[in-house]
Amino acid sequence: MTGQMTDQAGDTALVVTVPEAEPLVRRWRVRDIGFMAHVTVLVPFLRVDRVDDGVRRELRELFGRHPAFEVTFREVGRFPGVVYLAPEPAEPFVRMTEAVVGRWPEAPPYGGRHDEIIPHLTVSDEGAVEPAALVGELPLTGRAAAVTLLVCDDRGRWGEVTAFPLSPAGP
Repeated sequence: MTGQMTDQAGDTALVVTVPEAEPLVRRWRVRDIGFMAHVTVLVPFLRVDRVDDGVRRELRELFGRHPAFEVTFREVGRFPGVVYLAPEPAEPFVRMTEAVVGRWPEAPPYGGRHDEIIPHLTVSDEGAVEPAALVGELPLTGRAAAVTLLVCDDRGRWGEVTAFPLSPAGP
């Protein structure tokens, strides 16, 4: 999430972890952020003091309406300062982001800095890895089965609070 999150104590994020990508991403990670490779659903979400039992219940219900799915990473992309893997399909991530923002419009993706939702799995800061170095590691496939709520601590490290399962009805 380097370059994407504010890393302020009390910030929260919603992500889909991709354990299958962790060995690849770990090699290029610039700093330890406290959790594994992931595709972001929404950052920043609500401040941690707003995430009570009611919000967690709503998140569980919301994500429970989205089916689990297989996700494959075949292509390497770039944003300014970031090298990432593009998920296929991307649409389920977009739908989950839109659903959360539809319920909590005060939490637009990336604080409203970007108009378009582009799901991605950040590998590293640009310069730490050349995209060509990743191509031989692809394709990489995983299963999106849950969305994890993370919270940032006062050291700028992100920790898992809870996971919300997606519907097992997916293929």
